[in-house]
Amino acid sequence: MNTPDPRPDLERIARRRAGLKLGLYLHAAVYVAVNLVLMALAFSTGRHWALYPLLGWGLGLAIHGAVVLALASGLHERLVRAERERLARRG
Repeated sequence: MNTPDPRPDLERIARRRAGLKLGLYLHAAVYVAVNLVLMALAFSTGRHWALYPLLGWGLGLAIHGAVVLALASGLHERLVRAERERLARRG
């Protein structure tokens, strides 16, 4: 019996997960850098307007983090596997 080698699939999954995490790290680094500059500008003038982009972008970063966490934890693969098994039982 000739079983396909699972390693290329594992390599693809590992590269995808690493790419997702790297994207999140870059997003977080840009978030911190830009918001530090905005906070410095805003507070040097005695205003607090920089809190709005900080909170808005922070929400986007939190959502990005939740998506990466869900995908990197293997949740997506488990859901796909469960659906594949459910479809196989039906047909």
